[in-house]
Amino acid sequence: MPQKKRNLMTIGQIDATGIRGPHEKELADISKAKFALFIDINLKKLESIVNNELDGRIENLGFSEDWSITIEMYPEVNIHMAYSYFGSEFGDNIEGEFKFYFSGEHVSWVPGEDSATYIDIVLDFLERKLRGKVPFEKKYKSKSDLMKKVLLQRNEPFKYLQDTDITPLKKFLGAEVWKIDNQWRIKKEIFPKIFIEVLWNKEKGLDIKFYGEKLVVNLDSYHAEFIGIFLINHILRYITVNNLDKDLPDICYIMFSRYYTKNIGKWDHRTR
Repeated sequence: MPQKKRNLMTIGQIDATGIRGPHEKELADISKAKFALFIDINLKKLESIVNNELDGRIENLGFSEDWSITIEMYPEVNIHMAYSYFGSEFGDNIEGEFKFYFSGEHVSWVPGEDSATYIDIVLDFLERKLRGKVPFEKKYKSKSDLMKKVLLQRNEPFKYLQDTDITPLKKFLGAEVWKIDNQWRIKKEIFPKIFIEVLWNKEKGLDIKFYGEKLVVNLDSYHAEFIGIFLINHILRYITVNNLDKDLPDICYIMFSRYYTKNIGKWDHRTR
């Protein structure tokens, strides 16, 4: 069966600013910082790490790159990191580079800020594994001030979840979702044997936990928190698009990319 043609987007298209935005520069800086690590890489070693530690795959996107790494952030939200090594023969001080692409039905929902930070986390993850290093920050059971603020800011929209949302939310997140005694539990395996669990009930509010056999050896707690924030953000996207007839909190409308707000949601960016 022929492979389904992918509609690849760039971060500039997702940001939809009309000018070179900050996330394009951020990704260019990430490329400059990381490309040298992959010169003369043992591709079998890289493939083993990508497959077994990131649940991704090595492939070719057809841009004449040496290889690409594809990782599913969520169902229908795919990140592609295409690597090319040029050497020094061109004399332009660019020996190699990563180009970043995005595909999937929901990829344009996710703002460039989330996607660019996620890419940075993944490449840091790969660097640690290739260098045989372990995470530096391991405060998995404590919450940073940023996380405490996020849990308060994003609490209210969860009250719109209904029992009928359990199955579609599972599919949307690629996660386990269940409800016991008015408490919602949303558990996602973000990387093999690394789990984030989001908990919510009306009395206790929003909470988050990190655990798993490979958490301490593979993922810095600082990075785990960011991926947890991205997961909460994606839950809010589900809540928003399924409750547009409700008087939703303003924070729901800032969870989306500018591309989405302009072309799909058709509301003013960062406002209703």
